[in-house]
Amino acid sequence: MSIEPLASLDRSTLRERALDSVRSAIISGQYRPGDHLSEVELAGSLGVSRGTVREALRHLQQEGLVSAGNRGMLRVSSLTPVEVRELFQVRAALEGMAVRQIIASPRRQDAVGALRAALEHLSEEAEDFPARIAADLAFHLQLCRLSGNSMLVESWRHLEGRMRVAILNGAAWQAPMMARDRHAPIVDAIEEADVAAALRIVDEHMTSAAEYFAEATGSA
Repeated sequence: MSIEPLASLDRSTLRERALDSVRSAIISGQYRPGDHLSEVELAGSLGVSRGTVREALRHLQQEGLVSAGNRGMLRVSSLTPVEVRELFQVRAALEGMAVRQIIASPRRQDAVGALRAALEHLSEEAEDFPARIAADLAFHLQLCRLSGNSMLVESWRHLEGRMRVAILNGAAWQAPMMARDRHAPIVDAIEEADVAAALRIVDEHMTSAAEYFAEATGSA
């Protein structure tokens, strides 16, 4: 009986797998903010070339999860408390714009339905750490997408890596603002077409998150 050989993985497939593996290790907390990322060690662990690892790390730099330190050594990114607060101020502006545009849209009720579905993935209690982060960010990304403004979505996604860094610096599994009941009032205000309330709730949500994660970063 002859067995057909498996198709070899092309370089782009290897790069994507390496990228996914390193990104998952950072997001899961296996690598912490400030940890050095060695091309040699990663290549050996993943069974790929240093060039493939280098390409993956370059992509993670663009995402904001990895940054260059002394002598160009790559490390898992970290943020100062000031940077964390600035990040959430920008998020408040972007997501405030999103709720304005959703409320003004004739498809507002459809958006409410989509946001309620996203709420179901948020947990009131601590659970798998990466899943908790993913559900929280997915809700906010959905909020931006439902605005119908592609530039708004692009701006938000450009900050997503640093959002993850800010969350990883703190005890995100204990963060109260990541719970479902902290997000539901945003959806309620959109459903009621109450722009003032929606903007106030988004701003309060981002302010509390900024203070929580800034304090966690400062004490790390």
